Amino acid sequence: MRTILLTIAYDGTDYVGWQIQPSGLAVQEVVESALAQILRQKVRVHSSGRTDAGVHAHGMAAHFQTESNLPLRAFREGVNRFLPEDVVIRAASEMPDGFHARFSARGKWYRYTIYQNAVRSPLAARTAWHLRSSLDLELMRQAAGYLVGEHDFRVFRTSGCVAKTSVREIFQVEFVVDRDFIYLDFKGSGFLRNMVRLLVGTLVEIGMGRRPATDIEKLLQGDEKQACGPTAPAHGLCLQEVWY
Repeated sequence: MRTILLTIAYDGTDYVGWQIQPSGLAVQEVVESALAQILRQKVRVHSSGRTDAGVHAHGMAAHFQTESNLPLRAFREGVNRFLPEDVVIRAASEMPDGFHARFSARGKWYRYTIYQNAVRSPLAARTAWHLRSSLDLELMRQAAGYLVGEHDFRVFRTSGCVAKTSVREIFQVEFVVDRDFIYLDFKGSGFLRNMVRLLVGTLVEIGMGRRPATDIEKLLQGDEKQACGPTAPAHGLCLQEVWY
């Protein structure tokens, strides 16, 4: 039995998320359907994690098992022939026995994109959170410094999160500015449901001067008087890479 790892990119705008759901079309569904066209049988694809409705991916990792002896290029070029324009297999590789896209992962990189301008951008409408207000990036960087390391992020997750523990390690938080765009890069061991979007919402409130940078530290310490910021819009979030 072969274990094949796929690296998948997709525009999540028109999907209910990665995971198959009764409420609409999921990315997992279209990938499995395309694979079935190549393999001539149904196959279950196991991802490194879930992305919610509207969230994008440049490097979603997912594996499946097969007894087929098709060459690896068939799982990229061949499968891509049966995928819609907003989903693509970027790479396919064969992994050793025991590999699992979720449980073997050592870290993930998420990027959140903010478009900061008084005028909206049609080209960024599907991939960036449009903010007309200016942000104090120095304050945001100061606040983000509290996130690095291992912490209990229980206040930065939404209901329905099924993780057994809310302790996660953040390796790095970086801010990249490119003219009107601000990219917030979060690299860590793993992330809770909506964790990155809640972190971004809180950092944006700090950048707007609505709360002090030290609120992040208080939230991580479990101060019950503190509440995190709003959940940033889904369309600004993109899973960039999963590390093994």
